[in-house]
Amino acid sequence: MKILFISRAYPPVTGGIENQNYALSVWLPKISDCHTLANTHGKKFLPFFLPYAIIYTLIQASKYDAILLGDGVLAALGFIVKIFYPKKKIISIVHGLDLTYQNAFYQNAWVKIFLPSLDNYIAVSQETKTIALQQGLLNDKVYVIPNGTDLSYTPDKYTRQDLTNLLKKDTSQSIVLLTTGRLAKRKGAHWFIREILPTLPPHIFYVLAGDGPERETIEKALKELSLESRVILLGRVSDQDRDLLLHTADIFIQPNIPVPGDMEGFGIAVIEAALLGRPVIASELEGLKDAIIPNENGLLVPPLDTEAWRQAILELSQSQEKRLLMSQKAHSYTQNTFHWQRVSELYIEALENTKTQVQ
Repeated sequence: MKILFISRAYPPVTGGIENQNYALSVWLPKISDCHTLANTHGKKFLPFFLPYAIIYTLIQASKYDAILLGDGVLAALGFIVKIFYPKKKIISIVHGLDLTYQNAFYQNAWVKIFLPSLDNYIAVSQETKTIALQQGLLNDKVYVIPNGTDLSYTPDKYTRQDLTNLLKKDTSQSIVLLTTGRLAKRKGAHWFIREILPTLPPHIFYVLAGDGPERETIEKALKELSLESRVILLGRVSDQDRDLLLHTADIFIQPNIPVPGDMEGFGIAVIEAALLGRPVIASELEGLKDAIIPNENGLLVPPLDTEAWRQAILELSQSQEKRLLMSQKAHSYTQNTFHWQRVSELYIEALENTKTQVQ
């Protein structure tokens, strides 16, 4: 099968969709004849990329068996191509926010006209599929395929001293909690710092690797609560430092909270942490419920439940044996379930099984 994969969100910009689209562009060609057309210049270049991608696709579409769109924003492109190639298979990945974006024009055009004109959709989680159905997409046209990961698991590569050197803080007698990724409100870091961290023993401290709109709010909370010594805001980190953190922190947490108009489509950070052997505690919310399977690769805790979060962290922090067992099981399960090799195979199956609306 010859596939044209189109991505408007792609590195060097960082983010969940960008990382997922990049991984697909790497793994799909390993098992199929796949060409990627990607916007590598960020959001500012999008007004130029979209017309170019439309023209390119209209000229080249006949060479491909299927066109895969990296997210729902590209449905406008698919709508136009369908006018000229009604029998061409066009499938869009949907992540969540591309379905719920609160803009009347977007909802009326993209969600009600452009997306329904396509043949099938690949939702990155059951929660995303639920949203898609609520928005009017048909149940039998929505596949659910999780995001994947392929980080290298090298447990002996880094030591606790490496973590101490990176954080510039002695970690030998501490429990290090870690969250990676964008500091967005839905990620719940601000809530966790205000509601949970002050109730935990002082030898437990929290590391955040990432940046985003919530940073200023978090910094304000740290000053108000005098928690500067127990929270380390690293900002954006290099891939190497992120790798070090994911191999050496004691517990990975993702304390997401419900935020109207925003959602966690899947939760790639938690499966990356699980693959690298981190015990994971995450909110039982939205796409995280697809990424974390309780007692397989982590624990799910009700969002905003302060006592449940406190108890989950205390139980793990007090037992190195429990953390080790969870670590080993999480790595094995995640490797077998969420590796990009397997996920890419599911994409090919979905594309092959797609039938066009015009036969």
